Amino acid sequence: MEGRGSAVNTPASRPVTRRSKSYGRSCVEAPSYFWQTPGHLTVLKIPTSRGAAKSQIITNKVDPEHIALLVKNEWKLSYVTPLHHFRHTQLKSYSKHLSAFIVAEKQQGVAVEVGLEAGFKVTFTAVLGLAETDEDAETVFIQIQSKPVFAAAADASKVVWRGWLTCVNGDPEYLRSLPPDFVSLPLFCTSGPESLTNLVKSWFERAFDCNFGSLALNSTTLKWLAALWTGCHPTCNIRHLKLAWSLPTQPPLDVSYTVNPQDAWELWNSIHSEESTDDRIDIKEVQSFINGLETHFFRHFKIYLSAGTLVKVSTALGSAHLDGKIKIGNSDYITTLLTLLTECALLRMPT
Repeated sequence: MEGRGSAVNTPASRPVTRRSKSYGRSCVEAPSYFWQTPGHLTVLKIPTSRGAAKSQIITNKVDPEHIALLVKNEWKLSYVTPLHHFRHTQLKSYSKHLSAFIVAEKQQGVAVEVGLEAGFKVTFTAVLGLAETDEDAETVFIQIQSKPVFAAAADASKVVWRGWLTCVNGDPEYLRSLPPDFVSLPLFCTSGPESLTNLVKSWFERAFDCNFGSLALNSTTLKWLAALWTGCHPTCNIRHLKLAWSLPTQPPLDVSYTVNPQDAWELWNSIHSEESTDDRIDIKEVQSFINGLETHFFRHFKIYLSAGTLVKVSTALGSAHLDGKIKIGNSDYITTLLTLLTECALLRMPT
């Protein structure tokens, strides 16, 4: 998989700053001081409504091979602040710099949990087509391969780590308020050893003057996903609606609740009718849907789920956990999921 940066535009025209080292920020280059500049960013607000999930054949505009890399895997979520002087046209150069950085760090004794490696090959690739607006920057996929020291020359390298940065339907006012030399790809998804994740983050922080943070999801986000995915059942069989709660008992009680998809959809349709002319879904409708499920559970088991915390939601379209782990099960609804997660990442940014 090779980077196709030359065909990709980064939002706005931005100057390229050459760095004197093979990786990271030049020791003589001034830092951006982005987070020390007061009053220049639009304040983000938590939305109380959003559009219903809509199916789209994403492979009509995104390379199917790229989409295949995103679905089925479990991803750990982080947020990342805007990248200073990041250029989609420099992805091949970034591949070399990050590879050199990983090798140098390992030579200095940094533990890398993938065994005895002869070397690492890093590939940055632009995933064209996931961006939904002119303000969204194109998604960037990163793959790290390695080959064991004692492997035969003909043996293929194995993929040891994957990650991607994305922005889908990011808040347009916020994105337009960024200084011109910054690119926002706020959602960072990773799969692989934590030691490699930390090295990748460290290189990005040095090279682009950014900061990362863990992106745990809250129960409200999970409730949104439960409602949005259930609403898709008439056009795409969600197979099941599985929910998990954690109740504050001694010892703590974990409750798994699997709902027949048709029953779940009929409850949702009684709250937000399929025939409704309003394509917007309100948070009150989402809460009514969850309350209906909790009430049904109480009738049978006399347990108040509302006293606990919703920690996981799962359907055939995907799954999400409170600790910030997600899985994409169906690419036709990937835009809905990434829009919500982009929103979560932007809201977690330090202010």
